[in-house]
Amino acid sequence: MGMVIMPMPRHGGIGETVPRSQENRKGLTMQAMILDEPKKPLRPATLPNPAPGPGQVLVRVRACGVCRTDLHVVDGELADPKLPLIPGHQIVGTVAATGPGAGRFEVGRRIGIPWLGGSCGRCHYCRAGRENLCDHARYTGYQMDGGFAELAVADERFCFPVPEGYPDLQAAPLLCAGLIGYRALRMAGLPAGASPVAGLPAGASPVTGDAQRIGFYGFGASAHILVQVAKYEGRKIYAFTRPGDAASQEFARSLGTEWAGGSDELPPAPLDAAIIFAPAGELVPAALRAVAKGGTVVCAGIHMSDIPSFPYSILWGERVIRSVANLTRQDGEEFLALAPKAGVRTVIQPYPLVQANEALADLRAGRLTGAAVLVVDPTLTTR
Repeated sequence: MGMVIMPMPRHGGIGETVPRSQENRKGLTMQAMILDEPKKPLRPATLPNPAPGPGQVLVRVRACGVCRTDLHVVDGELADPKLPLIPGHQIVGTVAATGPGAGRFEVGRRIGIPWLGGSCGRCHYCRAGRENLCDHARYTGYQMDGGFAELAVADERFCFPVPEGYPDLQAAPLLCAGLIGYRALRMAGLPAGASPVAGLPAGASPVTGDAQRIGFYGFGASAHILVQVAKYEGRKIYAFTRPGDAASQEFARSLGTEWAGGSDELPPAPLDAAIIFAPAGELVPAALRAVAKGGTVVCAGIHMSDIPSFPYSILWGERVIRSVANLTRQDGEEFLALAPKAGVRTVIQPYPLVQANEALADLRAGRLTGAAVLVVDPTLTTR
């Protein structure tokens, strides 16, 4: 595939139909890729158009990023998905219709639909600005149908305006790879001179000390975006890839990393923090050995293989291990405002919607440079 470089209301489900006043221009049905059972390939399907409920928007999908979380859902590593399911949670499209009471976005407005699809708004997590930890949260492309389809329905309160200057395909990876990476970067520590209050995600525990030298373990969709943010903030990034992956290491260097090497190597200088993007538990001890005393190791994924035992000596010295869970709307607003200022550009590999299985296979095998994006609207240019 070509590579392109460029600068809780109810959820409408399979089987709901749109009123005739809000018909899809192609008729009353849409094309989608469906997961019937984990560990099985997605299948193409023609489905009735979904209908927006109270407070919801119906979005005509133009592009949808393919995320490692989608792979975890399809491969059965995340339990109890809605089935049948339309995956996909990095959705860029235009508002086609609105449900009762929805008025935040006008018809025709370009918006993004992220992973966090809704939260209860009442629990102590939500009231403390930590809706990402809500026990009743719902997630797009997991418990709610997502964007591997021509139409999608979402709670308008959890959608974002897409910043100008990003074509649809290049904007899609910002909505998870970018957002989760941004939260992980803030959890790793602050840039020199940053205010501890202003620099932390909503509800996050205080982070002590600056994090100027940061290791990225795994250099894919998130890392290639966040290295650009980190450089804008004056930080130095050290990239760790699969041992022997010269192509990914060269890609990392092309984006301005200080160093790139295998995950079995130590960096040329001790790190203030490390972010593990790859879902490999054995990287946790490796990262602990690479960070200096007082450093933080952030596990940025929603799923990771088991972490092997390791000697206490590599944790001692007030090193910290922490995870990142989901995102908040504040994270999204902050990152989508920051990305254009930082000059973030995404590197994508586009696939037609019907080739979603091929995109997932390439992600699974580590064959991607940057981020995979499904071209849902065939009129979009990939040049």
